Amino acid sequence: MTADQKHFADLSGRVAIITGCGSASGIGFATARALGRQGASVAICSTTERIEKRAEELGAMGIESSAHLADLTSAAEAERSVNEAIAVHGGVDILVNNAGMSQVGGADIGRVFSQLSEADWRAGIDQNLNLAANVTRAAIPAITRAGNGRIVFVSSVTGPMVSAPGNPAYSAAKAGLDGLMRALAIELGRRGTTVNSVNPGWIETGSATPEEVEAGRHTPIGRPGTPEEVAAAVLMLAAPEASYITGQTLVVDGGNIIQEIKG
Repeated sequence: MTADQKHFADLSGRVAIITGCGSASGIGFATARALGRQGASVAICSTTERIEKRAEELGAMGIESSAHLADLTSAAEAERSVNEAIAVHGGVDILVNNAGMSQVGGADIGRVFSQLSEADWRAGIDQNLNLAANVTRAAIPAITRAGNGRIVFVSSVTGPMVSAPGNPAYSAAKAGLDGLMRALAIELGRRGTTVNSVNPGWIETGSATPEEVEAGRHTPIGRPGTPEEVAAAVLMLAAPEASYITGQTLVVDGGNIIQEIKG
């Protein structure tokens, strides 16, 4: 590709690790497709063996990929998965921390704080904050060596901006995720790595409940978002051209948080 032919977000020759890619209809897999179509090689992670099927599907699209099965709430397993991905692809330039509470087999923590056990509180924090911290810690040495690294957290509007009954651990973890993002943006900026977050609102994934889909119909745009629309925001922040954007949150919610009356 010549300089004249180069398009926005050309990721040719770059390697991305993307967590939470097990679901065919989720944000993680949509992100893997979006980055792969722009030329990135992708290492995709999940807690279940369906990740192998996702890698096969990416291969059928002509996207170079590898599948990694791990419980990333374990620091040891996170480090193993990152090292495996680096060994397969020769390094890592981009990390997308997408894995979170919607993972298969995750604990049901949809209770008010006063009814939440210590174990369920810890599970919520592990799934939505510590998991991303584990993967990021393991990936930072390789990403900063790349010299033009990108870390993108898929956070949420829930926690950093809004909340609702039944979401105490999730809200606390996602708010913590945005705080970690800002701290890392300061720590890693001089090492050539930008760190940002994408904060989705009501998104119609395979795990969305009917109530969540209905809530999306009351946004200013009048519908829930799609995983592909969130993936487009991740792609923008992962692009070489986004080299002067760091420590920022990009909300993808159809304008929902700007309206006082939500239907």
